[in-house]
Amino acid sequence: MKVIFMGTPEFSVGTLEALIEAGHEVALAVTQPDKPKGRGGKMQYTPVKEAALKHGIPVFQPKKVREPECVEELKQYNADIIVVIAFGQILPKEILEMTPYGCVNVHASLLPKYRGAAPIQWAVIDGEEVSGVTTMQMDEGLDTGDMLLKTEIRLDEKETGGSLHDKLAAAGAELCVRTLKGLEEKTVVPEPQGESPTAYARMLDKKLGNIDWSRDAESIERLVRGLNPWPSAYTNWDGKVMKIWEARAEKRAAETGGIPGTVISVEKDGFCVETGDGVLKVLALQIPGKKRMEADAFLRGYEIAPGTVLS
Repeated sequence: MKVIFMGTPEFSVGTLEALIEAGHEVALAVTQPDKPKGRGGKMQYTPVKEAALKHGIPVFQPKKVREPECVEELKQYNADIIVVIAFGQILPKEILEMTPYGCVNVHASLLPKYRGAAPIQWAVIDGEEVSGVTTMQMDEGLDTGDMLLKTEIRLDEKETGGSLHDKLAAAGAELCVRTLKGLEEKTVVPEPQGESPTAYARMLDKKLGNIDWSRDAESIERLVRGLNPWPSAYTNWDGKVMKIWEARAEKRAAETGGIPGTVISVEKDGFCVETGDGVLKVLALQIPGKKRMEADAFLRGYEIAPGTVLS
Protein backbone atom coordinates (compact mmCIF):
# COMPACT_ATOMS: atom_id res chain seq x y z
CA MET A 1 0.00 0.00 0.00
CA LYS A 2 0.93 3.63 -0.41
CA VAL A 3 0.98 4.99 3.15
CA ILE A 4 0.97 8.37 4.85
CA PHE A 5 2.40 7.75 8.32
CA MET A 6 1.46 10.04 11.20
CA GLY A 7 3.31 9.71 14.52
CA THR A 8 5.68 11.54 16.81
CA PRO A 9 7.38 9.77 19.78
CA GLU A 10 9.65 6.76 20.07
CA PHE A 11 6.58 4.54 20.48
CA SER A 12 5.69 5.21 16.82
CA VAL A 13 9.07 4.43 15.30
CA GLY A 14 8.85 0.63 15.40
CA THR A 15 5.61 0.69 13.42
CA LEU A 16 7.12 2.98 10.79
CA GLU A 17 10.10 0.65 10.45
CA ALA A 18 7.84 -2.41 10.25
CA LEU A 19 5.74 -0.90 7.45
CA ILE A 20 8.88 -0.15 5.43
CA GLU A 21 10.26 -3.65 6.03
CA ALA A 22 6.94 -5.21 4.97
CA GLY A 23 7.26 -3.51 1.58
CA HIS A 24 4.72 -0.73 1.95
CA GLU A 25 5.51 2.58 0.27
CA VAL A 26 5.62 5.21 3.00
CA ALA A 27 5.19 8.32 0.88
CA LEU A 28 5.17 10.85 3.73
CA ALA A 29 5.80 11.03 7.47
CA VAL A 30 3.71 13.60 9.33
CA THR A 31 4.96 14.52 12.80
CA GLN A 32 4.80 17.29 15.38
CA PRO A 33 7.01 20.38 14.95
CA ASP A 34 10.55 20.28 16.35
CA LYS A 35 10.96 21.63 19.89
CA PRO A 36 13.86 23.34 21.66
CA LYS A 37 15.67 21.25 24.24
CA GLY A 38 18.29 21.86 26.91
CA ARG A 39 19.89 25.04 28.12
CA GLY A 40 20.99 26.07 24.65
CA GLY A 41 17.48 25.69 23.27
CA LYS A 42 18.68 23.66 20.28
CA MET A 43 15.81 22.42 18.15
CA GLN A 44 15.37 18.66 18.43
CA TYR A 45 13.83 16.40 15.79
CA THR A 46 11.01 14.09 16.85
CA PRO A 47 11.94 10.37 16.85
CA VAL A 48 9.66 9.79 13.86
CA LYS A 49 11.33 12.58 11.89
CA GLU A 50 14.76 11.09 12.59
CA ALA A 51 13.63 7.65 11.45
CA ALA A 52 11.89 8.99 8.34
CA LEU A 53 14.90 11.01 7.20
CA LYS A 54 17.12 7.95 7.70
CA HIS A 55 14.96 6.15 5.14
CA GLY A 56 14.74 9.12 2.77
CA ILE A 57 11.04 9.69 3.48
CA PRO A 58 9.72 13.27 3.14
CA VAL A 59 8.63 14.85 6.43
CA PHE A 60 5.73 17.25 7.02
CA GLN A 61 5.42 19.06 10.38
CA PRO A 62 2.23 21.13 10.55
CA LYS A 63 1.42 23.12 13.69
CA LYS A 64 -2.26 22.40 13.10
CA VAL A 65 -3.01 19.54 10.74
CA ARG A 66 -6.65 20.57 10.43
CA GLU A 67 -5.76 23.81 8.61
CA PRO A 68 -7.03 23.76 4.98
CA GLU A 69 -3.54 24.11 3.49
CA CYS A 70 -2.37 21.09 5.48
CA VAL A 71 -5.28 18.99 4.27
CA GLU A 72 -4.49 19.97 0.69
CA GLU A 73 -0.83 19.01 1.19
CA LEU A 74 -1.81 15.50 2.26
CA LYS A 75 -4.18 15.07 -0.69
CA GLN A 76 -1.30 15.47 -3.13
CA TYR A 77 0.17 12.11 -2.12
CA ASN A 78 -2.86 10.05 -3.27
CA ALA A 79 -2.22 7.51 -0.52
CA ASP A 80 -4.18 4.29 -0.06
CA ILE A 81 -4.23 4.58 3.73
CA ILE A 82 -3.13 6.80 6.61
CA VAL A 83 -1.56 5.04 9.60
CA VAL A 84 -1.69 7.01 12.86
CA ILE A 85 0.16 6.12 16.04
CA ALA A 86 0.68 8.61 18.89
CA PHE A 87 0.62 11.58 16.49
CA GLY A 88 -0.55 14.14 19.04
CA GLN A 89 -3.21 16.07 17.11
CA ILE A 90 -6.92 15.44 16.46
CA LEU A 91 -7.63 14.74 12.81
CA PRO A 92 -10.52 16.45 10.98
CA LYS A 93 -13.13 14.58 8.96
CA GLU A 94 -11.45 15.63 5.70
CA ILE A 95 -8.33 13.65 6.61
CA LEU A 96 -10.21 10.72 8.17
CA GLU A 97 -12.03 10.18 4.88
CA MET A 98 -9.22 11.17 2.54
CA THR A 99 -7.97 7.72 1.46
CA PRO A 100 -9.71 4.53 0.24
CA TYR A 101 -8.88 2.70 3.49
CA GLY A 102 -9.32 5.73 5.73
CA CYS A 103 -7.17 6.25 8.83
CA VAL A 104 -6.04 3.29 10.92
CA ASN A 105 -4.83 3.97 14.45
CA VAL A 106 -2.52 1.77 16.53
CA HIS A 107 -3.66 2.26 20.14
CA ALA A 108 -1.79 0.91 23.18
CA SER A 109 -4.69 -0.70 25.03
CA LEU A 110 -7.32 -3.38 24.59
CA LEU A 111 -10.08 -1.06 23.44
CA PRO A 112 -12.60 0.00 24.58
CA LYS A 113 -10.45 -0.03 27.76
CA TYR A 114 -8.19 2.96 28.36
CA ARG A 115 -9.13 5.36 25.62
CA GLY A 116 -6.95 8.44 25.91
CA ALA A 117 -3.42 9.76 26.01
CA ALA A 118 -1.68 7.52 28.57
CA PRO A 119 -3.12 3.99 28.39
CA ILE A 120 0.20 2.27 29.07
CA GLN A 121 0.94 3.93 32.40
CA TRP A 122 -2.65 3.75 33.66
CA ALA A 123 -2.80 0.02 33.00
CA VAL A 124 0.15 -0.43 35.38
CA ILE A 125 -1.14 2.07 37.95
CA ASP A 126 -4.57 0.42 38.00
CA GLY A 127 -3.12 -3.06 38.45
CA GLU A 128 -4.26 -4.59 35.16
CA GLU A 129 -2.98 -8.13 34.63
CA VAL A 130 -3.32 -7.97 30.83
CA SER A 131 -2.88 -5.08 28.40
CA GLY A 132 -2.29 -5.01 24.66
CA VAL A 133 -2.67 -3.15 21.40
CA THR A 134 -5.72 -2.53 19.23
CA THR A 135 -5.82 -1.35 15.64
CA MET A 136 -8.84 0.83 15.00
CA GLN A 137 -10.62 2.45 12.07
CA MET A 138 -10.57 6.06 13.19
CA ASP A 139 -13.70 8.20 13.42
CA GLU A 140 -14.30 11.71 14.75
CA GLY A 141 -14.48 10.55 18.38
CA LEU A 142 -11.54 10.11 20.78
CA ASP A 143 -10.43 6.49 20.32
CA THR A 144 -14.02 5.40 19.61
CA GLY A 145 -13.72 3.93 16.09
CA ASP A 146 -14.41 0.34 15.10
CA MET A 147 -11.78 -2.18 16.26
CA LEU A 148 -9.89 -4.15 13.62
CA LEU A 149 -7.36 -6.46 15.30
CA LYS A 150 -6.02 -6.96 18.84
CA THR A 151 -3.02 -8.54 20.51
CA GLU A 152 -2.64 -9.17 24.24
CA ILE A 153 0.39 -8.75 26.52
CA ARG A 154 0.42 -10.10 30.08
CA LEU A 155 2.00 -7.74 32.59
CA ASP A 156 4.93 -8.91 34.69
CA GLU A 157 4.61 -8.46 38.47
CA LYS A 158 7.41 -5.87 38.27
CA GLU A 159 6.14 -4.21 35.08
CA THR A 160 6.91 -0.51 34.74
CA GLY A 161 5.47 2.07 32.42
CA GLY A 162 8.76 1.94 30.52
CA SER A 163 8.96 -1.83 30.12
CA LEU A 164 5.32 -2.10 29.05
CA HIS A 165 5.86 0.77 26.59
CA ASP A 166 8.60 -1.23 24.85
CA LYS A 167 6.55 -4.44 24.75
CA LEU A 168 3.49 -2.71 23.31
CA ALA A 169 5.54 -0.75 20.77
CA ALA A 170 6.91 -4.02 19.36
CA ALA A 171 3.49 -5.69 19.47
CA GLY A 172 1.85 -2.70 17.78
CA ALA A 173 4.34 -2.72 14.92
CA GLU A 174 3.59 -6.37 14.13
CA LEU A 175 -0.16 -5.86 14.55
CA CYS A 176 -0.21 -2.88 12.18
CA VAL A 177 1.43 -4.91 9.41
CA ARG A 178 -1.09 -7.71 9.95
CA THR A 179 -3.95 -5.21 9.90
CA LEU A 180 -2.94 -3.70 6.55
CA LYS A 181 -2.59 -7.18 5.07
CA GLY A 182 -6.04 -8.09 6.38
CA LEU A 183 -7.58 -4.93 4.96
CA GLU A 184 -6.08 -5.61 1.55
CA GLU A 185 -7.29 -9.21 1.61
CA LYS A 186 -10.67 -8.20 3.08
CA THR A 187 -10.27 -10.65 5.98
CA VAL A 188 -10.56 -8.03 8.75
CA VAL A 189 -14.08 -7.48 10.09
CA PRO A 190 -14.54 -4.15 11.95
CA GLU A 191 -16.12 -4.49 15.39
CA PRO A 192 -17.92 -1.64 17.20
CA GLN A 193 -16.42 -0.79 20.59
CA GLY A 194 -19.32 -0.17 22.91
CA GLU A 195 -18.89 1.65 26.22
CA SER A 196 -15.50 1.77 27.94
CA PRO A 197 -15.27 -0.11 31.28
CA THR A 198 -12.38 2.10 32.43
CA ALA A 199 -11.84 5.78 33.05
CA TYR A 200 -10.33 7.93 30.32
CA ALA A 201 -6.54 7.47 30.41
CA ARG A 202 -5.78 11.13 30.99
CA MET A 203 -2.43 12.67 30.18
CA LEU A 204 0.28 12.34 32.82
CA ASP A 205 1.71 15.30 34.71
CA LYS A 206 4.35 15.66 37.41
CA LYS A 207 1.80 16.31 40.17
CA LEU A 208 0.44 12.80 39.71
CA GLY A 209 3.72 11.42 41.07
CA ASN A 210 3.42 13.12 44.48
CA ILE A 211 2.99 10.09 46.77
CA ASP A 212 0.02 10.16 49.11
CA TRP A 213 1.23 7.92 51.93
CA SER A 214 -2.32 7.55 53.28
CA ARG A 215 -3.05 5.25 50.33
CA ASP A 216 -2.39 1.51 50.62
CA ALA A 217 1.07 0.11 49.95
CA GLU A 218 0.10 -1.89 46.87
CA SER A 219 -1.42 1.10 45.05
CA ILE A 220 1.65 3.21 45.87
CA GLU A 221 3.91 0.48 44.50
CA ARG A 222 1.88 0.42 41.28
CA LEU A 223 2.14 4.21 41.04
CA VAL A 224 5.93 3.97 41.37
CA ARG A 225 6.08 1.36 38.61
CA GLY A 226 3.58 3.06 36.33
CA LEU A 227 5.34 6.43 36.43
CA ASN A 228 8.79 4.92 35.79
CA PRO A 229 10.58 6.43 33.84
CA TRP A 230 8.36 9.53 33.53
CA PRO A 231 7.23 11.61 35.31
CA SER A 232 8.32 9.45 38.31
CA ALA A 233 6.82 9.06 41.77
CA TYR A 234 8.32 11.21 44.50
CA THR A 235 8.13 12.29 48.12
CA ASN A 236 9.80 14.91 50.31
CA TRP A 237 12.68 14.04 52.62
CA ASP A 238 14.79 16.48 54.62
CA GLY A 239 13.55 19.38 52.50
CA LYS A 240 14.50 17.60 49.26
CA VAL A 241 12.49 15.88 46.56
CA MET A 242 13.21 12.16 46.67
CA LYS A 243 12.24 10.23 43.57
CA ILE A 244 11.24 6.63 44.26
CA TRP A 245 12.29 4.39 41.37
CA GLU A 246 11.64 0.96 42.83
CA ALA A 247 9.61 -0.21 45.81
CA ARG A 248 7.85 -3.30 47.06
CA ALA A 249 4.62 -3.65 49.01
CA GLU A 250 5.46 -5.85 51.99
CA LYS A 251 2.96 -8.47 53.07
CA ARG A 252 2.93 -7.32 56.66
CA ALA A 253 1.11 -4.66 58.60
CA ALA A 254 2.79 -1.67 60.19
CA GLU A 255 3.01 -2.18 63.93
CA THR A 256 3.20 1.45 64.98
CA GLY A 257 -0.22 2.71 63.93
CA GLY A 258 1.47 6.05 63.39
CA ILE A 259 1.46 8.69 60.69
CA PRO A 260 1.48 7.38 57.10
CA GLY A 261 4.84 8.24 55.54
CA THR A 262 6.79 7.37 58.69
CA VAL A 263 9.96 5.31 58.24
CA ILE A 264 9.43 2.36 60.58
CA SER A 265 12.61 0.38 59.94
CA VAL A 266 15.91 0.60 58.07
CA GLU A 267 17.32 -2.61 56.61
CA LYS A 268 20.44 -3.48 54.64
CA ASP A 269 18.75 -3.26 51.21
CA GLY A 270 16.19 -0.53 51.86
CA PHE A 271 13.91 1.23 54.31
CA CYS A 272 10.28 0.54 55.14
CA VAL A 273 7.58 3.19 55.21
CA GLU A 274 4.19 3.00 56.86
CA THR A 275 1.26 3.66 54.54
CA GLY A 276 -2.48 3.97 55.06
CA ASP A 277 -2.66 0.19 54.73
CA GLY A 278 0.51 -1.90 54.85
CA VAL A 279 4.22 -1.23 54.46
CA LEU A 280 6.19 -0.07 51.43
CA LYS A 281 9.87 -0.96 51.18
CA VAL A 282 11.91 1.54 49.15
CA LEU A 283 14.57 -0.23 47.05
CA ALA A 284 15.87 2.41 44.62
CA LEU A 285 15.70 6.20 44.69
CA GLN A 286 17.21 9.48 43.55
CA ILE A 287 17.83 12.80 45.30
CA PRO A 288 18.67 16.17 43.69
CA GLY A 289 22.14 16.34 42.14
CA LYS A 290 22.60 12.57 42.24
CA LYS A 291 21.93 9.72 39.84
CA ARG A 292 19.49 6.92 40.56
CA MET A 293 20.90 4.61 43.23
CA GLU A 294 19.96 1.45 45.01
CA ALA A 295 18.67 2.05 48.53
CA ASP A 296 21.60 0.22 50.11
CA ALA A 297 24.03 2.65 48.43
CA PHE A 298 21.93 5.60 49.60
CA LEU A 299 21.95 4.32 53.18
CA ARG A 300 25.73 4.07 53.19
CA GLY A 301 26.01 7.80 52.47
CA TYR A 302 22.93 9.27 54.15
CA GLU A 303 21.11 8.75 57.39
CA ILE A 304 17.40 8.14 57.39
CA ALA A 305 16.38 6.99 60.84
CA PRO A 306 13.21 5.23 61.97
CA GLY A 307 10.66 7.89 62.90
CA THR A 308 11.55 10.11 59.92
CA VAL A 309 8.37 11.30 58.21
CA LEU A 310 8.26 11.53 54.42
CA SER A 311 5.77 14.19 53.42
